[in-house]
Amino acid sequence: MSVALRTQLFLFLISLSSRMGLSRYIEDNEASDGLYSLLTLDQKRESEDFIFRRPLRCLDMLATDGYFTFVASQPQLACAAFIIAEPSEVISLELSDVNIDCSAGDFIKVFDGWVLKGEKFPSRQDHQLPLHQRYTDYCSSTAPGATSRSSQNVAMIFFRIHSPDSGFTLAVKKLHNPFPCNIMSQSPEGSFTMVMPHQRRNCSFSIIYPVEIRLTELSLGQAKSNELSPQRQVWSGCSGSGDYVELLGGNGVDTSKMFPVADLCFSLSGLAQMKIGCDNSVVRLVSSGNYINRVSFQYRLLEHHELPKTRENSLDNFCAVE
Repeated sequence: MSVALRTQLFLFLISLSSRMGLSRYIEDNEASDGLYSLLTLDQKRESEDFIFRRPLRCLDMLATDGYFTFVASQPQLACAAFIIAEPSEVISLELSDVNIDCSAGDFIKVFDGWVLKGEKFPSRQDHQLPLHQRYTDYCSSTAPGATSRSSQNVAMIFFRIHSPDSGFTLAVKKLHNPFPCNIMSQSPEGSFTMVMPHQRRNCSFSIIYPVEIRLTELSLGQAKSNELSPQRQVWSGCSGSGDYVELLGGNGVDTSKMFPVADLCFSLSGLAQMKIGCDNSVVRLVSSGNYINRVSFQYRLLEHHELPKTRENSLDNFCAVE
């Protein structure tokens, strides 16, 4: 991912986390330091061939392989680092050189996904593991180090450290994923294909921008209607089919709490498009496990004049569609 796109994503994440409450316990100077590090050190990495290392900030965004070391200069009671990879990758995380006092209330926890203001991506409905198995707690582990692997292209680490000079090193390594499922897009523009081969599973592609989504191909196990209609007209029919695609919009990251915009439970080879003026726009593929389901789509950032003009502070008005 380019420096410009990564900067845009990091700035948007700061804005999103502010609206979702993360900024209530993250200091502004940590966020600005993290952004500066993100810019300068990424440029350095692109110009030199070496094992990438840099300090880890209390609020940070990691999008590259490497070693990231946190050393507390003062008590840091609520820190978080968001890790993101390419859509077709998963993330391996390993802790080393850990110097914290678990008995004094220090902790390091890795989460399989992202959490913002209590909302989790992927949602409980879309993740294959129960919620308690998605956390890896260093202080509860019997092994000397903690290693975890994400189920999708995003992961997160929370940590609390009371004593100065305490800390740890986090190793990040991205691995290929042949069947990506539950993806957080790094960019507001692009294209993607989700394939679910005979698995009873739900997969979401989340774009944390207001975008226009163009479905270019859809192959489902069952054929029903052949029109794309607003959600309130066709939702009940598709949700009962077992295999369908739905478009969602909302201001959080939990797809189960988002506004259903439209759904499709038929195969198509032409174009169907919709504009979703929300902080988060999602293409969600629901599969019964009886078929090989496939959906291809393109997406682009909405221009300023395309954004909905709201008169009330309501989700329905904010997430206006065309």
